[in-house]
Amino acid sequence: MTEQTFLPTLVLLRGLMRECRHWGDFGAQLQQLLGTPLATPDLAGNGRRWRQRSPASVAAMVDDLRLQLGPAQPPYLLVALSLGGMVALEWARLYPDEVAGIVLINSSARPLSPLWQRLRPRSWSSLLTQGLQVAAKREPGIWQLTSNRRKEPAIIRDWQQWAHECPVSISNGLRQLWAASQYRLQQPPTVPMLVLTSRGDRLVDWRCSNALATYCEAALQVHPEAGHDLPLDDSNWCVAHIGSWWRLNRPSPAV
Repeated sequence: MTEQTFLPTLVLLRGLMRECRHWGDFGAQLQQLLGTPLATPDLAGNGRRWRQRSPASVAAMVDDLRLQLGPAQPPYLLVALSLGGMVALEWARLYPDEVAGIVLINSSARPLSPLWQRLRPRSWSSLLTQGLQVAAKREPGIWQLTSNRRKEPAIIRDWQQWAHECPVSISNGLRQLWAASQYRLQQPPTVPMLVLTSRGDRLVDWRCSNALATYCEAALQVHPEAGHDLPLDDSNWCVAHIGSWWRLNRPSPAV
């Protein structure tokens, strides 16, 4: 097997109360560049799996997702946003042979960053308010909290429709929030790692990503103005940096 035929499965992992459709065309862009198989699983309680109970720990989320992937074969290149980043880190700890690389986007972890950086205090009331509202009112508020782009009504209408089709229960949202708040990084991953972050993130302080990159000795790229949902705000920037990093860091195939 040559290096060109080494194709890990690209796995995209979203964050709190979001589903695979919220990636938009980011996954297709990245898949086209890397030429890898693509898997976009949903956490239990979100998206297609909204009727299921969300695990209350990040480790349990890892095991749940491994079962969901089914025929998708490791190794995996995990590209993960926010809570999804914690899942990716724990996956690499529990099952290092299954992970070829990790890309974290605006994520965080204890004990590297304090709570007030991992979730900015001024966003707490907004999150609570959005979680209690109906989809028609909630999704524009989530855009306002997570994106620095000018509002795009067509995309927000899609989000509202998805929230109507696959409503995330309050209990599942709280279980996911609890899992994220309790997650503790026990050791740096042993696989190549890239950290992408946004100085304009109003939900999670970008210094959390800086702390992760420093602790894990990972490459770090900082977007000067995007919001928390960096792939939404500037997917081209994300794809370009991931592509350049992966070309330098992809493992050589076994002979």
